[in-house]
Amino acid sequence: MFLGCEQRTTRFILKQVFLFFLLSLVFFACISAESDSDNSERLRSAPHKNVRNNVIDGSGTENAVDFEGTSGGMKEGKGGYNRVSISTVALFTLAMAAATGLGAVPFFFVELDPQWEGLCGGMAAGVMLAASFDLIQEGQSHGAGSWVVIGILSGGIFILLCKKFLEQYGEVSMLDIRGADATKVVLVIGIMTLHSFGEGSGVGVSFAGSKGFSQGLLVTLAIAVHNIPEGLAVSMMLASKGVSPQNAMLWSVITSLPQPIVAVPAFMCAGAFSKFLPFCTGFAAGCMIWMVVSEVLPDAFKEASPPQVASAATISVAFMEALSTAFENFSHDYNSEDASGFFVSLLFGLGPLLGGFILVVFALAFHLQHALLMGAASGIAFILAAWRPLQLLVSSKMGFFSLIFLLALGAAFVHVSSCSILKLAGRKKASVNNLPTANGFSVSVHTLQSFLSCGAVAFHALAEGLALGVAAPKAYGLGRHMVLPVSLHGLPRGAAVASCIFGATDSWHSALAAATLIGFVGPISAIGAILAGIDYSGLDHVMVFACGGLLPSFGNIIRRGVRLDARKGGFGLAIGVGFASLCLMCTKLVCLHTPYCNSAPEAVR
Repeated sequence: MFLGCEQRTTRFILKQVFLFFLLSLVFFACISAESDSDNSERLRSAPHKNVRNNVIDGSGTENAVDFEGTSGGMKEGKGGYNRVSISTVALFTLAMAAATGLGAVPFFFVELDPQWEGLCGGMAAGVMLAASFDLIQEGQSHGAGSWVVIGILSGGIFILLCKKFLEQYGEVSMLDIRGADATKVVLVIGIMTLHSFGEGSGVGVSFAGSKGFSQGLLVTLAIAVHNIPEGLAVSMMLASKGVSPQNAMLWSVITSLPQPIVAVPAFMCAGAFSKFLPFCTGFAAGCMIWMVVSEVLPDAFKEASPPQVASAATISVAFMEALSTAFENFSHDYNSEDASGFFVSLLFGLGPLLGGFILVVFALAFHLQHALLMGAASGIAFILAAWRPLQLLVSSKMGFFSLIFLLALGAAFVHVSSCSILKLAGRKKASVNNLPTANGFSVSVHTLQSFLSCGAVAFHALAEGLALGVAAPKAYGLGRHMVLPVSLHGLPRGAAVASCIFGATDSWHSALAAATLIGFVGPISAIGAILAGIDYSGLDHVMVFACGGLLPSFGNIIRRGVRLDARKGGFGLAIGVGFASLCLMCTKLVCLHTPYCNSAPEAVR
């Protein structure tokens, strides 16, 4: 019976991964086709306007090229460049809804104890309250504040009637949850689903606005980022009731499915939907506020103290509002190049995800042993640590002693940090021989070392993401082609993380989830670089520092693998070195024979 359950779980996760890749490919093909059409339209219109292009050469220097012409021509909102197809709106909003499932990823690693259930309830309450504030503000921005107030009151009355109806209906069951807990879960999922209707309408209307694609892309990205903590809120509610991570992820995504369903008709009938938005947003906000005060917070107070719950809720509200403020400030002075950079940056995580998927498939198919997996992870990490420093040394962009100093500094920083964390864990008497289960979080020292090594890889991805963020807005028509070399460059990183986690935990879904998380570090870092407006200055030093951090982390991993089995550990090390070298050499060949790396020479060559 247990084996059948594991097989069903395996099939479920593999189906989700396959659907994600299929959606990504269709999404990428659609955007590529539209981008080609847009570029040809720009070329035809180029003689009628002044164009100023910034080009980054191989040295990382930004040069300006002016093309003089007469003013006029294609203006914002009137040219073919700003027309958006229905398929683009549908695919963007589907990807936006899928981001909600990322909120369930932490529950593949941890199992909540009672106190954490209370804190998670406080965090869920904060996320829902922040979402309510945003919905109210969005409704008021359409100039009908009275309808927002009516919507808030209607939402509260509606959810009260729904609760009374469910109580009169009898015992409710959902996902093996029965009684009052099932009623609360049904209400939370229903409310989060309702509020997605308003967000989907807002996205559709934004794509139909005067700024077209660029404004719609920015709104889509903002809601996608907000969807992650909202998915976390739903997952926390379900996980606290004993629901599996797979079902929590599935239901989190289901709560956001109204977004793509409503966005398309809202895009086609923007005027009509704009009239109903104030009431709809107020209605969803009223439902959430009632549910937070009536159900979510009282449950949280049962498991944790009021100060702890209040602190968790306050931090969640502050985090959500910080995201809203950042995107609002950026939207005041954004341009189409920055919007394109956001889109390109979101695709930078495909490489690590694909690398982790490949590693998991091979590990399951060939029953790879722990020692071999640890050796492979170490071999990949050592090549990643040496690749960029050697390039800088050969090209004379950094002196030998400066390079060695930064490598040593990074290694020392990571070593001291890791030792401090391990000592802290040792004080709690973590058992050395107690490897974690798929659902537990009782980790051994060696398993904790593997997680810390993945943290060093994440820091390496963050440093590279900063350089990619500088390059992404400058890519113009080649922006979509940047994804090929960047994905090749990120492939070994995902494989290293998946191999390290799989070798330590023997849990393939934890390995795949870790590769997914590492894949998102690069896009988040790139988006941060775009928002901050940084340039290449000093990024090489940060990159070398991050490379140094990989050495002590994976030095411990390879020593562990050699102790388990010296022959398999050494063989895995050779495989890792060969795989990483092959991926990086392929990236180099792509960059040498195509113009795809011209805007990101410091990041992927």
